[in-house]
Amino acid sequence: MNVALNDINQTEITRLRVACSNCNLRELCLPVDLTPDEMTRLEELSNQKRSYATGDYLYRSGDRFKSLHAIRSGSFKTRVLHEDGREQVTGFLMAGEIIGLDAISTDIHTCEALAMEDSEVCELPYSKLAELSREIPSLQRHVHKIMSREIVRDQGIMLLLGSMRAEERLAAFLLNMSQRNAIHGMSATQLRLRMSRLEIGSYLGLKLETVSRAFSHFQDEGLIQVKARAIEILALSKLREMVGK
Repeated sequence: MNVALNDINQTEITRLRVACSNCNLRELCLPVDLTPDEMTRLEELSNQKRSYATGDYLYRSGDRFKSLHAIRSGSFKTRVLHEDGREQVTGFLMAGEIIGLDAISTDIHTCEALAMEDSEVCELPYSKLAELSREIPSLQRHVHKIMSREIVRDQGIMLLLGSMRAEERLAAFLLNMSQRNAIHGMSATQLRLRMSRLEIGSYLGLKLETVSRAFSHFQDEGLIQVKARAIEILALSKLREMVGK
């Protein structure tokens, strides 16, 4: 009887882990040692999947914060709009990442998030996630790690904008995208940038012309190869040298 029960439990764990690995929630559940019951509860929490077309809003500035979102596929940008209508891009989020963490402290979204391509997310009601995390210490620790990583990333961007020259900023941006690709099991040297040069410039605090010149210079120097929005990094080590890594 115990053997049969163990077989059922193992089958259930396998099924849930496959489900999570297919939807990028592995960032929340696969790295921690969850029991079959805990994994079932997490799956029940995250079963609300929503699709967004290019340009659709995931949330707007001023919306009440209710949920985090795990990006199953696609990508999003976050931005704030100045009074004169100018856009300030504040972040790019890709498949396998969690979006909306910045609103936890205020309960209000202070920026808006738009899909940069057709995308799908899993909605994670925050109150239920927080309750489940309190009951499952290993899940709570992992959620804290995700939050900590976002804080470190934001600090890195502040340093980037405050102390780096234009080409160093672009090199740091490409390295950041490379590292995130690698974390999510994708190529560290083959990048598919869904954002425009103008959006990259807004994010890095650079003019469009400056971004375009920097891309051209990197290509002329043999650091990257550019084909529209597809970027191949040819010299990771040289990019790292540029930013002191």
